[in-house]
Amino acid sequence: MRYCDLLSIVYKRLAEEWGIAVKIAECDGYGQSVRNWPVFPDSPGALQYLKKFYKLIILSNVDNRSFSFSNDALGVEFDAIYTAEDIGSYKPSDRNFAYMLEHVGNLGLAKGDILHTAESLFHDHVPARRHRIANCWIHRRHAQKGFGATMGPGQAPEIDFKFNSLAELAKAHQEASQ
Repeated sequence: MRYCDLLSIVYKRLAEEWGIAVKIAECDGYGQSVRNWPVFPDSPGALQYLKKFYKLIILSNVDNRSFSFSNDALGVEFDAIYTAEDIGSYKPSDRNFAYMLEHVGNLGLAKGDILHTAESLFHDHVPARRHRIANCWIHRRHAQKGFGATMGPGQAPEIDFKFNSLAELAKAHQEASQ
């Protein structure tokens, strides 16, 4: 199921659970809301910097159309975009990571060339570790408690690198390259 359709269903079910009357148009509007989600302010610049040195690949839980809006806002050309719509499953499914590992060879990359960089411990870092992929946690919620919109990971996975933003990652790369 495409992410935008899934969001519509989740919106409707939550409204029902909370006893709130909603119209189908509201549910559909929420499903289409990804197009309005802002990017983190540091992301475009950091990604544009990192693109000079690395291939950038997206492994996303959203559908292709929804990601196209984020892609435009990020202002960088990704070398590959793998979405849940393409793969047929959502992270943290191992299928998503197996798909990525299978397809990065088309870019001349191997597993050892990947640094899986993400915020969600549950959706990204736990499965990345299961696949023995190096990882970098962008801990944007460092000043807040909890895991925000994602589930807790249970036992925290081993993390290779940790930064509070993509800008911090780019700055660390810049400093290490001098």
